[in-house]
Amino acid sequence: MPLRATLLPLLLPAVVVATLVALLDGPKEVVAAALVALAGSLMSLGVSRGTLQRQLDLLARHTRDRAEGGPPTSAPVVPERLDEVAGLEGAIDSLHAQLSARNTVLNQDARTLTAVLDGMAEGIWVTDEEGTVVRHNDALRAMLDSTSNPLTGQRPLALIRNEALHDAVMRACREGASSHLELTLDGLFPRTLSIRVTPLAKDLPGSAAVFHDVTELRRLEKVRKDFVANVSHELRTPITAVRGYAETLQGGALNDPVMAPKMVEIIHRQSERLSELVEDLLELSRLESREVSLKLAHVTLADAAARAADTVRPKAESKGQVVSLHVPQGLLAVGDARAVEQVLLNLLDNAVKYTPAGGQVEVYGACEQGRCVVRVKDTGVGIEPKHLSRIFERFYRVDKGRSRDMGGTGLGLSIVKHLLQAMDGEVKVESQPNEGSTFTIFLPLAASSSAATG
Repeated sequence: MPLRATLLPLLLPAVVVATLVALLDGPKEVVAAALVALAGSLMSLGVSRGTLQRQLDLLARHTRDRAEGGPPTSAPVVPERLDEVAGLEGAIDSLHAQLSARNTVLNQDARTLTAVLDGMAEGIWVTDEEGTVVRHNDALRAMLDSTSNPLTGQRPLALIRNEALHDAVMRACREGASSHLELTLDGLFPRTLSIRVTPLAKDLPGSAAVFHDVTELRRLEKVRKDFVANVSHELRTPITAVRGYAETLQGGALNDPVMAPKMVEIIHRQSERLSELVEDLLELSRLESREVSLKLAHVTLADAAARAADTVRPKAESKGQVVSLHVPQGLLAVGDARAVEQVLLNLLDNAVKYTPAGGQVEVYGACEQGRCVVRVKDTGVGIEPKHLSRIFERFYRVDKGRSRDMGGTGLGLSIVKHLLQAMDGEVKVESQPNEGSTFTIFLPLAASSSAATG
């Protein structure tokens, strides 16, 4: 009931009695009775105020618990609830329900936004108007290799030591200007990042930056440029020789009984070199694009080594070299017979090519740690340690002039590496200048292999 309706009935009797006594100048007993009635009214008023205070305290506690996110509790039960308190509680309950519904929607939107940002491959950060990072996604943490240090609360210059990026963020925050830049992060694994910095919406202060990791793209671009440059260079030498000698023959040397045969021989040799280069390029292209279909089976490595040795033996004998095989007949590998023979042929051809006259080329085979191992060892010129990590790259040459004089295409070892990878194998090299080289290939061991462990 209303507070006014509660207080008036309590005070009205005492007030009326006191007024009549004062006007009629009644006896003392009447005055005493009036005082008693007034005291009772005052006591009732105190009780009513106490009840109101308790209801307000309970309502305040109930509201505070709900505002602090505590466990939901039922509304306080009071025998005689005042209408004002009941109305206030209803308004608070309605407001709490509306706020809870809005918070639920906002939380869902925030979770969705976080999931979208963390699911992106691009790194993202958002800064406030001072350029301090206030939000980021998981991809950015991975790009910056910052798994333990926090990113939020940091300035761009503290995260990435690059003045251009810091200036771009400041321009976006203060001038609303967008920028695009590319930078390389040094470290154990260098990264190249393409970064787009933009201001936020007009009514939102701050900036946003999107980071694209273009490390692999730039590497592939460099590989493509190097490949085009190397192919052009490799083709230029034999084409220039063929064209030059052909023009010389056309100019009258064709009738020279001494020079004409030599020139024709050079043209023929250079055309063979061109053919080998094209074939190697096509083979390497098929391997890298996985267009080569290998038929894996049990391969007798002794037979594959013998066929490869027979191919290079005439060239070796012309240089007074000895090619010897030490591969057990029972050593069986899992691989493609043609591919294994090509790997051994390329390694033996290199060994013969770079071994001086009178040298030796030996092939050893064994089973080691559950794998087939074949070593091609020569007594050639050897390789300096600084070149060992790159000799399996396309067109990489330790001595470019000497390699071209010997007719190499610069693709043989790269083909070896790709063929072995396609057969779940690998190749390694050990070498020292003037002490020869040892190329070791590893292939899966066939279950039926009877070779003894080396």
